[in-house]
Amino acid sequence: MRETIFREVMHRGIELGALDVVRFDIDELEYDDRTYLKCLYGCPDWGQRHTCPSRPGALKPWEYRKIFAAYTWGVLLHAADKSTASEAAWQLERYLFESGYYFAFALGDCTGCVECAGFQELACRRPDRARPSLHSTGIDVFATAKKFGLPIRVLQSEGEAQNW
Repeated sequence: MRETIFREVMHRGIELGALDVVRFDIDELEYDDRTYLKCLYGCPDWGQRHTCPSRPGALKPWEYRKIFAAYTWGVLLHAADKSTASEAAWQLERYLFESGYYFAFALGDCTGCVECAGFQELACRRPDRARPSLHSTGIDVFATAKKFGLPIRVLQSEGEAQNW
């Protein structure tokens, strides 16, 4: 059964626009709590977005790690743009939930709204679809992507095409 669901998720991920879909065991994720420093001292959105670790009541990266330990597997999606990656992750979460994996949970930069309502100090417009990014949960995205052979590099200038 498990192998069947993996194949289906991988197939659906590609159909949803992912360039790569990689299965992993949860203990293969690379974590580094320094991701929190990059959010705190490097992100202009700190304290604004509803999915940020800076929001009141938000989990801290080291708290996510404990929760993620209850999972056994997941998939990494690689897409050409943030919107495709986010939407595919959410759609796969929904598919897995409907398939009986009721604790399925997607991560990905939230792209449900043109501008996050948090910037206007309003409640989240799409709490059903809002999801935190991998790095805000303490996952070292660079080390994890490299571990699975996915393309990733530090951008050298603004406007360069990104992988998601």
